[in-house]
Order: sequence, then C-alpha cells, then structure tokens
Amino acid sequence: MIRNYFFNLSQRYASKWLVFFIDLSVVLITLFATYLIRFNFTLNFDTKQFLVQLPFLSIVTILSFLIVGSYKSVIRHTGFTDVVNVFKAVLLIASICAVGVLLNRTTNLVSNFTIPLSIIVMHSVLSFVALAGSRLVFKLSYNHLKCKFKTSKNILIYGAGDSGIITYNAILNGTNKNFNVINFIDDNVKKRGKLINGISILNSKEITERFINKNDIDEIIVASQTIEPKRLIKLVDSLMDLNVQVKKVPPIEKWIDGELNTSQIKQVQIEDLLGRPPIEIDNPNLVNEFKGETIIVTGAAGSIGSELVNQLSNFDVKHLILVDQAESALYDVQQDLKRAGKHNFTAIVADIRDGLRIDTIFQYHKPTMVFHAAAYKHVPLMEKSPYEAIKINVNGTKLLADTASRYNVKKFVFVSTDKAVNPTSVMGATKRMAEMYISCLQKESKTKFITTRFGNVLGSNGSVIPLFKKQIEQGGPLTLTHKDITRYFMTIPEASQLVLEAGTMGKGGEIFIFDMGESVKIYDLAKNMIKLSGLRFPEDIDIKITGLRPGEKLYEELLANGENTLSTYHKKILISKTRELNTQKIKADIEELCITNRFQSNNIVLKMKQLIPEYKSNNSDYERFDKRVQIYKKVKGISDENTNKTYSNL
Repeated sequence: MIRNYFFNLSQRYASKWLVFFIDLSVVLITLFATYLIRFNFTLNFDTKQFLVQLPFLSIVTILSFLIVGSYKSVIRHTGFTDVVNVFKAVLLIASICAVGVLLNRTTNLVSNFTIPLSIIVMHSVLSFVALAGSRLVFKLSYNHLKCKFKTSKNILIYGAGDSGIITYNAILNGTNKNFNVINFIDDNVKKRGKLINGISILNSKEITERFINKNDIDEIIVASQTIEPKRLIKLVDSLMDLNVQVKKVPPIEKWIDGELNTSQIKQVQIEDLLGRPPIEIDNPNLVNEFKGETIIVTGAAGSIGSELVNQLSNFDVKHLILVDQAESALYDVQQDLKRAGKHNFTAIVADIRDGLRIDTIFQYHKPTMVFHAAAYKHVPLMEKSPYEAIKINVNGTKLLADTASRYNVKKFVFVSTDKAVNPTSVMGATKRMAEMYISCLQKESKTKFITTRFGNVLGSNGSVIPLFKKQIEQGGPLTLTHKDITRYFMTIPEASQLVLEAGTMGKGGEIFIFDMGESVKIYDLAKNMIKLSGLRFPEDIDIKITGLRPGEKLYEELLANGENTLSTYHKKILISKTRELNTQKIKADIEELCITNRFQSNNIVLKMKQLIPEYKSNNSDYERFDKRVQIYKKVKGISDENTNKTYSNL
C-alpha cells in the first residue's frame, strides 16, 4: 500500500519536476552558448566570472520558474498559452538579472561581479527560442511516434472558421484516437488556397472520388456552425456516395464547459437532415407560467409525454403528476427523474378511461394544469379496432376534460395530430372528434382548453425511424408503403417545447398548428439512413415498397377544409381558425358514440363519418361507406353541405 502511494505520487509529480530541471539546464547551457556567440565562437572570455554567474543565474531561474509555473504544462499538449508562460519566465529572469547587475554596480555589494547587459539581452532571446523550441520538438516527436504506433484515420474538416480551428485543435490534442487532418474544406472564395497550421484549404468541388481514394480519407467532420440544413443534406448526399463517414461537431452551447472534446463529435443524425433549422423556444414567460403549478401529464411514459415531464421538471413547479397505464415505461421515467435529482413528482399507474380513478386523482392532488398526451396512435391497428380507438382517444379525452372542467383547472392542453385533418383513418377521426369535444366544452367551462396539432415525431415509439434502424441492423430490406409518401417531421424536444409554448400563449378554444418546414419524402429518408449507417443503397440494403396500409395517407395536412390561420408572436406557431360547431348536438353525438357496443365496428365508423363529413377512408374496408354515400348523394341530388343528413338516412 505504501509502495502504491509513492508510485502514484511519483506519477503525479515526477514529470513536471523533470521538465523543471530540463528547463533549468537549457537556461544555463544557453548562457554558455550566448558567450560563445558574443566572442565569435571562441573561449576568449573570463571563465572565472562565468562560473560565478552560473549559480546566480540558477537561483534567479529557479525563482522565476516557481513564480510563473511554466514547467507545469503538459509538454505534448503545448499551446499558445504555454509559450506565453515561457516568455513570461524568461522576461522575469532577464529583469531580475538586469536589476541585480545595475544595483551591484551602484552599491558594489559583490565586488568584481557583473554580467554585460548585451549578454543578458542575447541570453533572453536565445533561452526563449531554446525553451519554446524544445517543447515544439517534443510535441512533434510525440505526435510522430503516436502516428507510427497507433492506427490513424485520415480526415477532412469542413469549415475553416473558428469552429473548424477549434475542432482541429481538439483532434490534435485528443488522446484516445489518432487522427491525421489532411485538408480543410471551405467554399469561401477568400479562404481558398490559404493554410491553417500548414494544412491547405480546399473547395468542396475539389473533393472528388479520386481525391478521397488517393488520400485514403476515412472521415469528413462538418465543423461549420452556420451551414444551412439544405446545404448539409446536399453535402452528406455527395460525400456518402464517396464511401466515407460523415460526422458533425455539436452546437457550441453543447460543448462541455465551453470546450470541444473529440468524444462529442458524432455521426450526422437523421435529425440533421430535416431540411430546416431546429425550432428553438426562448420565452422567459414559461418560467412564470409554470411556477408554483400542480401539473398532470397523461401518457407520461410515452415519447411526447416523457419529454414534457422532463422539460416541466426543470421549471419551479409545485408538483408533477405522471399518469400512464404502462407501468414498466412509467417506472423508467420515474427512475430517470430520480437520477436527475428531481423529487417533486408522483408517478401514478392509471387508465384515463376509468372516470372514478381520474376523479380521485384530481380530488387528491388538485391540479391546476393538465397536459393530455395519452392516446392510441398506430393507424393500422386502430383501423381494425375502432371501439378501442373511441374508448381511449375520444372517451378518455372526454372523461379527462370533463373532470378538469369540474375541478376548475386553469388550462387543459390537448396533444393532437395532423392525422386529425381531413382524416382518412379511424385514428385520425377519433383525434378530430376529441378536438371537437373540447372545443364545445370550452364554451361552457371556466377551464381554458387548448389544442396543439403537429406531425410525426422523430424517434417516437412506433415511428418510422426506429423501424428503419431495426431493419438495417437485421440486414434489410427497408419496407416502405409508397415511394411518394411524405411526412412532416420534428424532434421530440421540439414537439414538447412547442406544446409548452402553445399552452402558455393559449387563451382557450384555439387549435395551435406548428410550422414544420417542408414535408420530407420518406423514400429519401430511408436512403439517407442507409448511407448514415455506412452502407450502400441498393447494393448493401434495398428498399421494398409494400403498398399503403389501411387508413394511411400519401401526404399529411395541417389544416382542414374551411380552416385558415392567424399568426402568433412565435413565427413557428400559428392558430387555426376553425368553422363553427353545433355545440349541443356534437356533444350529444359524441357521448352517444362513447357508449356504442364494442361489436358494432361498422356502426361506430358510420357514426364517426356522420360527425366528421370530411372523414373519407383510404385503403380501408370502410371505403365502402364513402362509396355508398356518393351514390346516394348522386341519386338524391344532395349537396356536400347536407352530408350529415345523408349519413343519417343510410
């Protein structure tokens, strides 16, 4: 144990004291070299005087090094700051020597002792060059040996600005892996042909397959912080075809303590290829909005619900109530919060269809806000189970909204979907009915009911991204329902932030829709995922078209027929202006639908079509009802405005 203690002590301090004595030796040797240079490389100088000067210089040098601490730097990572410290030490040595010599001349404390001022000046320059040069030589030698004995990767850095230089330094000083930076890439005409640390800057057009093969390039790191998403997509497409890995430096705000580490440089993610800049929320009003509130989040173990919980837990809320029927997933969320040091929450396993259970939760916890994210969302599954879709998406929302209204909850934020717009599926129709019910309830309640509507969420449970990842791991092929299918996408944090923002700005009765940029072609998304996995399409993994699933749309919409929008103070959030609803009739029809027999699937769908005239089934058994309606309308001469009457006559 004692031996280990002294071994650790030696490992900790030996290297810096070794540097200290080497530097001291360099300073003393350079004094001799200075005399040689001064006297034309002869020994025609007073050697006795020189031997007296050596102890004096040794004491001065030791004091200077101890004061400045230049010997404490890690030599193999020598940088500009270390060179500055060497300069400070040398300047201090020269200053003390000069002052000492001048004082001795006037006081004659030590007779016959002096150092020519020209020698002091020359020695300062020579010792600085020697000390800085020795560090540089050691650093270059270390890097050379590291390259020789470690497997190295040849890389290119895209972006020759500040971020590119910081990335280069991080790579150079990294200890885990060895990288050899071949070139910088930058499309700025002013930088073309220039050098950074001896490394030339090329234009992206010069990065051809021949160049990649000739220089044996393994990786290209995108360091530019200002690159536009569309430019990044184009760049990734062109580079991945050259069979190289493309990695990306994270945003500056995600650097650890403001410094970039090589471990933070990750492979380009599919989120980077959305074709739009990330949606950012920076609203100080959120802090005041949730301060001291008791908030219920339903579906708290789901993708959106768990992220809502995560973000809400960062505010000064009074209490968070997490409600979900999936006990294992809810347990995981609970443990994540505890690990993060959060304790002002209660996790409750409960079914939102159980009115008595929900009432008990409200009675005990007295929530002031509700975020309702619980839902059945898988389109093909709900197409086969209309009764279950109604029970959760409509009746569950109805029970929760009624309870919130009864307990005078301040705000009720409902998480809807773009599939509720001109629905073509049972799932979309049930979400639209839930929107309609809380809109009706708004007119007779003190609670502010707010709806948020957005598209697909990247990486959420059951979304296309995890499916593609699993299929890639299994060797493919990737299955796609249609080559031309498109979807709007956003990340889980983006969706949750926008829900919180809409909940803050909502006054009651609004349907907030989110600007998610241009819709993304899923076929292109699939190809990019194959490339991001380091594989080739279609040589390594192919894409198989399987045909649209029951109820599935070819493309999604954010606005229904008869809707337009109003702007808000956030450019990415709009308010949908919905048509007027017959409140009493719709509420009564929805309540009747919620008690329909589970074995009457056809009757359930017919009633939904009666409630939602724009609901037209697609690639589903229920299309027959729409065809019957069209034939009936044609025979009877009924206009679209009287569609509700048509359904009731069938």
